[in-house]
Amino acid sequence: MRNYCFGTNMKMYKTRRDTEIFIKTLLDQLKGFHSDSLELFIIPSFPALETAGRLLKDSPVLLGAQNMHWADEGQFSGEVSARMLKELGVSMVMLGHSERRHIFGETDADLNKKLLAAVRSSICPLLCVGETKEEKDAGVSDELLRMQLKQGLFQFPKEGLHLLRIAYEPVWAIGVSGVPAPADYVAKRHDAMRACLTELFGTEGGAIPLLFGGSVNPSNAPGYLTAPNVDGLFVGRSAWDAENYYKLATSLFPL
Repeated sequence: MRNYCFGTNMKMYKTRRDTEIFIKTLLDQLKGFHSDSLELFIIPSFPALETAGRLLKDSPVLLGAQNMHWADEGQFSGEVSARMLKELGVSMVMLGHSERRHIFGETDADLNKKLLAAVRSSICPLLCVGETKEEKDAGVSDELLRMQLKQGLFQFPKEGLHLLRIAYEPVWAIGVSGVPAPADYVAKRHDAMRACLTELFGTEGGAIPLLFGGSVNPSNAPGYLTAPNVDGLFVGRSAWDAENYYKLATSLFPL
């Protein structure tokens, strides 16, 4: 059976209390839930991680963090390490979100160091890649994705590939002003990414989960999942309500 991933990044929207209510509501709906083919995760804000880690312990939902430094410790005020995240119950870290790249200036070289640090600590890195509207209009989407993958995953160990997840998030398709990407466009980009991963890692590259995120909603979500190389969805505000998260996850994927 094919395996899928489904999750959400809450950005800087939910407080610790908001996150607690979300998780308690979601877990109440997930009572008795078990699936060997669907991985669920949520990525709340940093102040909510300790509360989320406590509530999600021994649950079917993985806890992710929105960022991480590449060093184990040091003089990096405002940063957190993999060791700190693991202490809170974090098992996944999102790296390379477009907001980190384009607002905070993170480079592919920075992300490469973070990816290697995550896998050294047995944390699942969720690498986000995607092109801007200008790059899309110039017809260089696939080249840009290949560059982000090849630089971000430079010297990534094959023995750590089982931890890696990748999310394709076109910059022009995310956020409050995002325009949903056509399903056939997404399918082509995922095919290009799969080809690049196979080039980098051989047959193991064919098993790395590729998620799509970009103004995903209940109406367009089924169309994205028809593509052979779309292995899950990384949903934004459509999944920030616990009931909507549950409905999307259980209606879209075979359990």
